[in-house]
Amino acid sequence: MQNLLRRTDSFSGWAKLKVLVAVLGLGFISVLPVWAVRDCTEISCSHETQSDSEYLDCNKTKQACWEESIQAAKDSKVTLQSTISLLNGQISLQKLQIDQTLEEVALLEKEIVTLSNAINNLSLSLDNLTKLLIARATQQYKQSRESVGPIQSLLTESFSQVLTQLRYLSKTQQQTVKAMQLTESQRLIFDEQKQLKEEKQHQLDLKKAALLKQQGQLQKQKSDQQYLLDKTQNDEARYQKELAKTLAELNAIQSILAGKGNESKVRNVQEGETIASIISGASACSTGTHLHFEVVKNGINYNPAEFLKSIGGITWNNQPDGSFDLNGSWNWPVNDAARITQGYGMTYYARVMRAYGGSPHTGIDMLSKNGGNDIKAVKSGSLYRGSISCGGGLLRYVRVVHDGDGVVTYYLHVNY
Repeated sequence: MQNLLRRTDSFSGWAKLKVLVAVLGLGFISVLPVWAVRDCTEISCSHETQSDSEYLDCNKTKQACWEESIQAAKDSKVTLQSTISLLNGQISLQKLQIDQTLEEVALLEKEIVTLSNAINNLSLSLDNLTKLLIARATQQYKQSRESVGPIQSLLTESFSQVLTQLRYLSKTQQQTVKAMQLTESQRLIFDEQKQLKEEKQHQLDLKKAALLKQQGQLQKQKSDQQYLLDKTQNDEARYQKELAKTLAELNAIQSILAGKGNESKVRNVQEGETIASIISGASACSTGTHLHFEVVKNGINYNPAEFLKSIGGITWNNQPDGSFDLNGSWNWPVNDAARITQGYGMTYYARVMRAYGGSPHTGIDMLSKNGGNDIKAVKSGSLYRGSISCGGGLLRYVRVVHDGDGVVTYYLHVNY
């Protein structure tokens, strides 16, 4: 062991730790402390001190560093600190990508200015060449009209004068041909430069659109981070308590969908019939008043938004979740336009707090804006009541097996 450590004297302290962990047979990832995640701000990239190629390589190194840092935070134990480190890494990587895009935008704008100047100069050159061609063509036409035939010239002028006149006419024609060739060459260059400018302009438009998207993503990440700090009050115990509840709820939901709940059939129900009511306040695996609504078709979870009617006035508790398109025909299971406390998929809780162990939120959490707690069947079918252990209590739910289409709807955190 001592010989091995002596051979690692040139390594960093962190590299030595990895060697020691490997020798002792410990799981490296399992002992990875959050504080060991590399701080990539130590990598400094500057146009002022680096050549273009060095600056580009430096940025690639820095990007790879942040990606490694993000992955290390993901692989470490889920704690508030590791989650904050993950968000910090994502924000820093996004800022780096924005800086790179700004560099590319500035370069494209510079190239477009250069091309515009070149095009303007080519345009002036073409104008001058066109005028020269017109003048030469006019002069040549006059000379051809004024010149006399060879026989008449021989009768009236000396032979040397005729030769001089013919040579002059031939030289004028040659100059005209050269001017025409130069004009055509300039025209081709003009067209190429104009096309190149159009391509650069298209690239610039795409880069600016990408920049707006990146800046929007950065604002969302900052909002996510601030929401996390506000929600947890930077308290690890509070975060772990919240995490335990959401993981327990996820396990309970999966067990319910697997048919492991304690259930009994009640009766057949019609669309719009009241089948339960939302529990007021906190309950088993629930931090507050809400209905968790799920749609399963032929054993597969679907986004309930695909089935619910489009209604106006929906509000959101957790703005980072955004909104979604409502494309269905079902009436909502709660009265009045709904207030959404958590959407479907990789929501804030799933994405930022890592509340479901990397899995998406499989339903929609909602309640009525007017305070009514009645829950209605979205379609006719067979009503079942059930419960399952969750977080030291009983999570109560109802489900409706709808007629003939393989659809089952679930309504959790309810009273019968």
